[in-house]
Amino acid sequence: MNAIPKPILPAPLKKGDTIGIIAPAGPVRNEGDFSAGLKILTELGFKTRYRNDILRHNDFLAGTDQERLAELHELWRDPEVKAVLAVRGGYGCLRLLPDLDFSLIREQPKMLIGFSDLTVLLSAIQQRTGLITFHGPMLTTLGKSDRDSQEAFFDLLTGRPRPESKIKGLEILKGGQASGRLLPGNLTSLVHLLGTPFEPDWRDTILVLEDIGEAPYRIDRLLTHLWAAGRLEQIAGLILGDFDQCGERETIWQRVLDLLAHRPIPIWANFPCGHGSRNLILPVGTEVQLDSSAGRLVFPQLLSQ
Repeated sequence: MNAIPKPILPAPLKKGDTIGIIAPAGPVRNEGDFSAGLKILTELGFKTRYRNDILRHNDFLAGTDQERLAELHELWRDPEVKAVLAVRGGYGCLRLLPDLDFSLIREQPKMLIGFSDLTVLLSAIQQRTGLITFHGPMLTTLGKSDRDSQEAFFDLLTGRPRPESKIKGLEILKGGQASGRLLPGNLTSLVHLLGTPFEPDWRDTILVLEDIGEAPYRIDRLLTHLWAAGRLEQIAGLILGDFDQCGERETIWQRVLDLLAHRPIPIWANFPCGHGSRNLILPVGTEVQLDSSAGRLVFPQLLSQ
């Protein structure tokens, strides 16, 4: 595994800045959610920029690979665009990775925000360039996010990140202290990176997992795959977010405890990260410290900004 480049924290936004909107995965399914997201960004004081054909469809994708890749590169090159926000997830980002211009992204660092299928872009870009990316609400989920998630989203974008978070309702499945690079993502998407040139470096990471709509046996298979591949042996801590429509959460938690019974690492659950209304924005690749006794996350790199 190659060494990760030195972390690059993109510049924060200020009111009046332009956010580029991209559809790198699935097509927009609800134009009302699209409009609601634009309205929120406008009310927060930002301008938005996107291609006229952003509502395009190509079966289960938001356009051809060439269209989606060109859209991303076009907005990234635009000097007026200070951040790039995905419309939604679905599927499709994995198809873009071989032709993604990592040099462009490294030379013109800016915020990239999304989750779900965006996991593969967030992780690959951070791994290849060192750019800190952001796992958080997308345009069509922003309006459905709870107040705390919206406020955290705005605070981080504008350079007022929360240097620590104490999580309400957190379940400590296994206590302890840990520190490492934060690796939040969709379980299915992360497993699909195994064995590819874009697989993340799992060593000494604080892994945050979430998923939606996967049958219980599939969640079990995905977790078992991570374990069988030896990746769970490398992490420093594990945080479980929401697993909507994936069966009983306690069953998932128990499977995780069984797989990691021999490892003295902290394991948390019921963390506000996922496809529901609770989806705190998280910086991918930044250093983080877990304090199980207080149930809080501390971000030393954000404290030093």
